[in-house]
Amino acid sequence: MEVSVSEAKGQLTDLVRRAEAGDEIVLTRHGRAAVRLVPVAQKRTAADRRALLEAVRHSAASHVTPGPSAAHSQDELYGEDGLPQ
Repeated sequence: MEVSVSEAKGQLTDLVRRAEAGDEIVLTRHGRAAVRLVPVAQKRTAADRRALLEAVRHSAASHVTPGPSAAHSQDELYGEDGLPQ
């Protein structure tokens, strides 16, 4: 959505709400784009980051699937005498 700076003066509260909701608001001056209103990204606290990491670890642990044993993973490459086939 493009709005001239002069029009935006009277609609600033509404434009800010729309930008916070995800709408792209571009303010124009003399018919040319001048600035874009975008929401400020909230900085995450250390506790938020820690909680996110724990959630990822928990999710990853629940998706683990057992694979072949590494102890015998290359047995098919060697013969009974222990030499490569």
